[in-house]
Amino acid sequence: MAALRCPYGGGDPGRDRPKAPGLEVETLVGDAVVVSTVTSSLADVASSDAALRAFLHGLPGVDRVGADQRAAVLGTRSIKTTAKAAAIDLAISMVDLTTLEGADTAGKVRAMCAKAMRPGGDAPRVAAVCVYPDLVAVAVEALKGSGVRVASVATAFPSGRTSPEIKVSETGMAVAAGADEIDMVIDRGAFLSGRYMKVFEEIVAVKAACGDAHLKVILETGELATYDNVRRASWLAMLAGADFIKTSTGKVSPAATPSVTLIMLEAVRDFRAATGRQVGVKPAGGIRTTKDAIKNLVLVNETAGDDWLTPEWFRLGASSLLNDLLMQREKLATGRYAGPDHFTLD
Repeated sequence: MAALRCPYGGGDPGRDRPKAPGLEVETLVGDAVVVSTVTSSLADVASSDAALRAFLHGLPGVDRVGADQRAAVLGTRSIKTTAKAAAIDLAISMVDLTTLEGADTAGKVRAMCAKAMRPGGDAPRVAAVCVYPDLVAVAVEALKGSGVRVASVATAFPSGRTSPEIKVSETGMAVAAGADEIDMVIDRGAFLSGRYMKVFEEIVAVKAACGDAHLKVILETGELATYDNVRRASWLAMLAGADFIKTSTGKVSPAATPSVTLIMLEAVRDFRAATGRQVGVKPAGGIRTTKDAIKNLVLVNETAGDDWLTPEWFRLGASSLLNDLLMQREKLATGRYAGPDHFTLD
């Protein structure tokens, strides 16, 4: 099918913008449930502020009641016995074990890395350890050869309020220290005031600074106010080259609600249908129990599909979740609950 121009208005031919990663595609398919009337060359979407705004506001609106009800219904699914045991191990393997406190020390990071590699018994290792940029080198050394990735927040986490130059510099510092993944925060003030191109260009610049490292873009959904904004921010991040979209910093409430995660999973599903490029999802903040983790796995399976049910495409950002998963795992294996002091505290 030949590429068609966005019916909401063309780009500004006087502005020569580089194409972001993932934009070399022909047409937008639209929402899998409510097919959008938008048929546009995605390569033209970022040609101007007007074109990008028109595209994002042309996305299908989110039915808030429907999204909340769908997420609530999926949250009632019950998983038992061997299926539950498999789900717990899968959830452990998806955890980004995180410490992002001002009091973090090298010793604390080393202890967390030891737990990440050997959580307890024969439990699988976690996906990654997430730390501040100045502690990346400590984590890299502690995790050498383990297969556990090192993730680092960057770009003035958690506010995102600094210059683009500093954001790129901080990203480069973390990557140079050995980070495999960068978790950046968008400028929510710019997004909420409609300066979508500013947000887009910052993501593109940070993605370039990542080199071979994967980029997770944090939307901070608790500050986006509406579900429509969550969908728009998800598409904006993916169009700019995000490898993952992430709900939250964990510093703002509400964080990773089931409804928000559902909307983001719909977005990555529809983006792959439109572009052929798969993007991961990482809910983070407020995911503390095994029940929370399993609800998220059900959301993934029923919304995006089992292609996303791997640590490569779905992560759980958490600090206290791992211990509850380990306690529930032991309960299934022995019939007895372990005490909270049976596992190291993170």
